[in-house]
Amino acid sequence: MVYLDLLTIGIWNTAQPSRLVVPDASLHSINSMKDVLELMNIGQMNRATTVTALNERSSRSHSVLTVHVRGMDLGTNTIFRSCLHLVDLAGSEQVDRSEATRDKLKEAQHINKSLSALGDVIFTLAQKSQHVPYRNSKLTQLLQSSLGSQAKTLMFVQLNPDNASYSETISTLNFC
Repeated sequence: MVYLDLLTIGIWNTAQPSRLVVPDASLHSINSMKDVLELMNIGQMNRATTVTALNERSSRSHSVLTVHVRGMDLGTNTIFRSCLHLVDLAGSEQVDRSEATRDKLKEAQHINKSLSALGDVIFTLAQKSQHVPYRNSKLTQLLQSSLGSQAKTLMFVQLNPDNASYSETISTLNFC
């Protein structure tokens, strides 16, 4: 199991184009639900958050929890491998409403850019285009194996019912 915060990490291709390297990522064996909860707690405690005009605990990054699963067909001794990405995306921000300045403004721009890149990838996949722009963000590079091919994707969103958030709510629903 791997828990990543996508604000601070760098991702790059190795000599093998199909592989990515995530510096300082660690893989942990899980033997119990307690192990899972402990690692998730560590990840949450280290996640970048800050206070904005709209949210007292605003996520300043996307977090990705990757669970690697291995199983065996006992009849054929065939080993199957898969992974499950649990992704908590930072919310999109209208910079003028969040009153972001300096570092918070840069973070908000980074968040919005990566969400836009994810939207572009999802749209491109839906159009069945030949070229999918996975390399436009760290997030889409990391999630590439979960977005195309035979991958199954399920998305949950959190919406704000306030009238002041109407345009963000519509934008979020269109994203899905």
